[in-house]
Amino acid sequence: MDTQKVRESQIAKLKSIRKRRDNTKVDSLLDRLTAACKSKKENILSLAVEAARERATLGEISMAMEKVFKRHKAQNKTVSGVYSSTIMDDKSFIRAQELSDKVAYHLGRRARILIAKLGQDGHDRGARVIATGFADLGFDVDIGPLFQTPEEAVKQAIENDVHLLGISSLAAGHKTLVPQVIEELKKRGREDIAVIVGGVIPPADYDILFGHGVLGIFGPGTILSEAASQILSLMLNQLENSENT
Repeated sequence: MDTQKVRESQIAKLKSIRKRRDNTKVDSLLDRLTAACKSKKENILSLAVEAARERATLGEISMAMEKVFKRHKAQNKTVSGVYSSTIMDDKSFIRAQELSDKVAYHLGRRARILIAKLGQDGHDRGARVIATGFADLGFDVDIGPLFQTPEEAVKQAIENDVHLLGISSLAAGHKTLVPQVIEELKKRGREDIAVIVGGVIPPADYDILFGHGVLGIFGPGTILSEAASQILSLMLNQLENSENT
């Protein structure tokens, strides 16, 4: 699937709908919806259905309510010790922790990673497992909210001063969203933040992502400690080469 063509097709459909509908009527209904959210005296669902019948988009209906209710943000919590308690004696776990300590020595702090979910990908269990496991392996871990845009994820990564931006992709948006993230990092002059990708990525797409500058790709069945060791080894080599030069 060419996800960029799908995106362009959807945008074209939205533009066509907005040209053909009665925009004055749509705007009036959306204003009524916002007012109902404030007053709490009308049936919000009924007004949303009425707006949809006049071809208001889901995004416009959502934004009309967001003006009053704001956007929900899930509380991201990780439980430490779950991963380490089951694998702490494994050689790969020990090696990852040793590499984490070496990277921390060179950086002066722990390697920091932001785990991000982009676009309409709401499958976040894997991202939470990765966040918990990486924290036990010695990373400082941040988790972004669901449904971020590439721009929002990059902004959070820069504000949180991370070394790595890990994108969890389980909804086939990787060929569009990952390049947009890398392009946004370039625009902001932060190409030093490495991008890694995990999830359901077809092997045929690996070279495409590597070609855009992705540091590593980790598919289903990846052992977390081995993935962490691979990432930390690359970071350590870069740090040591930088210090030697």
